Amino acid sequence: MTDAVAELVPDQYTNRELSWLDFSRRVIALTERPDFPLLEKVKFLAIWATNLDEFFQVRVAGLKEQVSHGLRSTTPDGLTPTQQLAAIREETQTQYEEISKRFLAEVAPALATEGIVFSDYSTLDDDDREFLDEKFRELVFPVVTPLAVDPAHPFPYISNLSLNLAIFVRNPETGITRFARVKIPPILPRFVVLPDGERFVPLEQVIASHLDSLFPGMEILGHHPFRVTRNADLEIEEDEGGDLLMAIESELTQRRFGSVVRLEVHPDIPEEVLDLLMREMGATEDDVYLVSGPLDLSGLWSVYELDRPELKFPPFTGVTPPRLSSSASETIDFFGVVSQGDLLAHHPYDAFTSTVEAFVARAAKDRDVLAVKMTLYRTTSDSTIMRSLIEAAEAGKQVVALVELKARFDEERNIEWAQRLEDVGVHVMYGVVGLKTHTKVALVMRREGDRVVRYAHIGTGNYNETTARAYEDIGIFTTDQDIGSDLSDLFNYLTGYSRRTSYRKLAISPGGIRNRITELIEDEAARGSEGHITLKMNSLVDAGIIASLYEASRAGTRVDLIVRGICCLKPGIEGLSENITVRSIVGRYLEHSRIYRFGSRGRERHYYIGSADMMERNLDRRVEALTPVFDPDLQFRLDEFIDVLLADDNLAWELGPDGEWSRVPPATGVDTHEALQDLASARSNAKI
Repeated sequence: MTDAVAELVPDQYTNRELSWLDFSRRVIALTERPDFPLLEKVKFLAIWATNLDEFFQVRVAGLKEQVSHGLRSTTPDGLTPTQQLAAIREETQTQYEEISKRFLAEVAPALATEGIVFSDYSTLDDDDREFLDEKFRELVFPVVTPLAVDPAHPFPYISNLSLNLAIFVRNPETGITRFARVKIPPILPRFVVLPDGERFVPLEQVIASHLDSLFPGMEILGHHPFRVTRNADLEIEEDEGGDLLMAIESELTQRRFGSVVRLEVHPDIPEEVLDLLMREMGATEDDVYLVSGPLDLSGLWSVYELDRPELKFPPFTGVTPPRLSSSASETIDFFGVVSQGDLLAHHPYDAFTSTVEAFVARAAKDRDVLAVKMTLYRTTSDSTIMRSLIEAAEAGKQVVALVELKARFDEERNIEWAQRLEDVGVHVMYGVVGLKTHTKVALVMRREGDRVVRYAHIGTGNYNETTARAYEDIGIFTTDQDIGSDLSDLFNYLTGYSRRTSYRKLAISPGGIRNRITELIEDEAARGSEGHITLKMNSLVDAGIIASLYEASRAGTRVDLIVRGICCLKPGIEGLSENITVRSIVGRYLEHSRIYRFGSRGRERHYYIGSADMMERNLDRRVEALTPVFDPDLQFRLDEFIDVLLADDNLAWELGPDGEWSRVPPATGVDTHEALQDLASARSNAKI
């Protein structure tokens, strides 16, 4: 720990988990914007619910484990695990109340005026009920399994993120009352669509209205929906002699049996039913969350997918960078373009298909390409890039794929792809023992005359064509031979027993990125008021980096931070951070790129991009890579982007010295996502 970190006091640091919940609240705020189309608000309700599920499965679960092991150590903000859990519970329950009110009082009625109606089974007419009766018999009944609880049937296992009905039935002959549970089949749509295509009935209501078919001859005394969340964070024991693939597969099986960390119920659930659920599943009162609206709003994704374009943002198709554009009769020489100068692709404004996918596809087909090496963190089930790697291997090229099996919640998909790649001869590696490989890099070796030229791609986002349309990310294509050599060394480190710790131009974690960023911060701080630091990232958590930024502010250096999600630094505090500003852009696209710029206008600046946030895990426990950006044209593009982010007064929020976020007051009407779409279209039309 540096002296600067040791001097941090709790008031100078915001709790990581509570800062994440602040970001969750900014997502909620999107659902009240009058300028957001209605189905986009529905989408953000679903995003909020999905994000919260993961937060409980991992972050809350981790805190509960600390408490169960008697750990009382505090985070830099001074909170113990128990105190953090109490604060999380209070804020989460408040968000549930706000979201339920927003959905029931605003979003659902607005949808109804557009003909998209959330119907209650009890209010339907005979024709609609007949339709649902048929749907139940044909689609639902065959896959539903009622489970009774009695001396011969123990309380059933309730799986993670499952929606269920707690049911009490009575035998009319004996008068004995029993508890039963029906799981709402996750394989079926969350909402049943009525024949008009725009009215929805929750699946649990359809099942509840047919309980007599599931329990014939029994009296149905009551039914109550509930939803369970379990600890789903994998704990992998790695050692030199272990089989990581088998370990991951084993842990995926165990994930189903994690301890309960959240129990969601409606406020009107009878006390005796709630007590039974808590007792049988080992939940406490602090695990119970009362939800007035529908349970599991992530099911609203199916509503967002309705074909109602007038209720969504106008579609935007990413453009092809002008240097890669061609006439219908031409085939672009991707390698020839990059060899003439570095190329920047900014997604989704620049199309992923005509840049990253085209790069890998071209490498697979090009006769002069000798080898392709990539890191793969998250991908899709039908990945074009994966198919290109398979094609390259089948063509006899050397193909190396480092598949990160520990990419949380994508483990099963990555295992499947790893096995498919191995089947065609791809050299599949799983990374370095004890470290997660998070960097996004690709390296192509191509024979050109009597030499081999390295073509590299280093990005901030995953090689995933689906998220590339919704996540904002940046990637650089280059033939810089120092960078190419660094990547060769990095892949040797990942696949073999290299102990290299120094690189020519890349900053590599563990260790290297922390050192490089700290040095650059200190260099700007040494310039005092003439220094300038601009950092864009998803999360700023690391106490060491925060302490260095505070020191730069004390030296009079201007620091502009653009942090989408978690920010543990407190700006604007006199004598500590009065020269630091923090803003967050939350809107149509998920701001995902990391850009680190050092220097003032009018003098030499240093630019880095990569997939590493300023978090301890990225700096010390993951394999990450930051690449410098040297090309003046690419630096101009990054400056242009940063200028838009700092000028935004439509999507932007500012963080105050009290740790509270507030909207930036509207002035000029700059919207980051609209502005960047316009700039991309203008570049494409002008062919520059």
